[in-house]
Amino acid sequence: MQGKIIKGVAGAYYVNVEGCGIYECTAKGIFRHRGQKPLPGDNVELEVFDEAAKGGNIINILERRTELVRPAVANVDQAVIMFAAAEPEPSLNLLDRFLVLMEWQQVKTIVCFNKKDRVAKERQKELKEIYAESGCLVFLVSAKEQDGIEELKRVLKGKTTVLAGPSGVGKSTLTNLLYPKAKMQTGGISEKIKRGKHTTRHSELFYAGEETYLFDTPGFSSLYLPQEIDKEQLRDFYPEFKSAFGLCRYLSCLHDKEPDCAVKNAVAAGQIPPERYKNYLLLLDEIRNRKRY
Repeated sequence: MQGKIIKGVAGAYYVNVEGCGIYECTAKGIFRHRGQKPLPGDNVELEVFDEAAKGGNIINILERRTELVRPAVANVDQAVIMFAAAEPEPSLNLLDRFLVLMEWQQVKTIVCFNKKDRVAKERQKELKEIYAESGCLVFLVSAKEQDGIEELKRVLKGKTTVLAGPSGVGKSTLTNLLYPKAKMQTGGISEKIKRGKHTTRHSELFYAGEETYLFDTPGFSSLYLPQEIDKEQLRDFYPEFKSAFGLCRYLSCLHDKEPDCAVKNAVAAGQIPPERYKNYLLLLDEIRNRKRY
């Protein structure tokens, strides 16, 4: 029997099998010996030892199409990074960190600002313009007023999407608006594991029909770049810089203190948003300082 892991909690994995329901499974010790850990989103083979209680064992993890490090999920087509437009004020530095992380993992990303009803039209326009050349689609929605939800739903259809962002920005609310069955599914699993129903503590996958899946993931307030990203690579993860490629005096230009830098000239000319460039410099300094230790 084959299914898809929708959630993992304290060594228990909840596997959705089409037409049969959700099975609570444990993973065979062989995965630990292989250094392999089942992830939400994994397609797996399982053996059922108690059909009445929906109990089973995962005996094989099928080949992954993709695997994300943070959040730790498998077989993702795209990511939606969600922030509030206000209350709380969005941390664009944290947003840029996530975008770099997704670029590094070669995952298409969609930027979504919730609570658009709490900011003026000018601020909405400003947020869109900052990320207009980032290579990402940008949505402004209001979960409270159900504004912009249908447009967002269209880009999620037929995809497996991971929804990530800080706590308190409305990710779970949006999930339940996009897919009302998610609330029912959360309630069912919460009864089994005796956890709260309204706070996402583990990555959880919801099936929305028509080959559409959505991961709701725990909120985060900090995010560190992987050690594998070095200072020479970072510039490649800012699509806005590509128009200046080859125009700097030095081919190895890091777009920081070097003279005749085409990226700095583009920032001064208003062609690259200063918010994006400022965050690039902060991440560049972080990588440089990290390498000293």
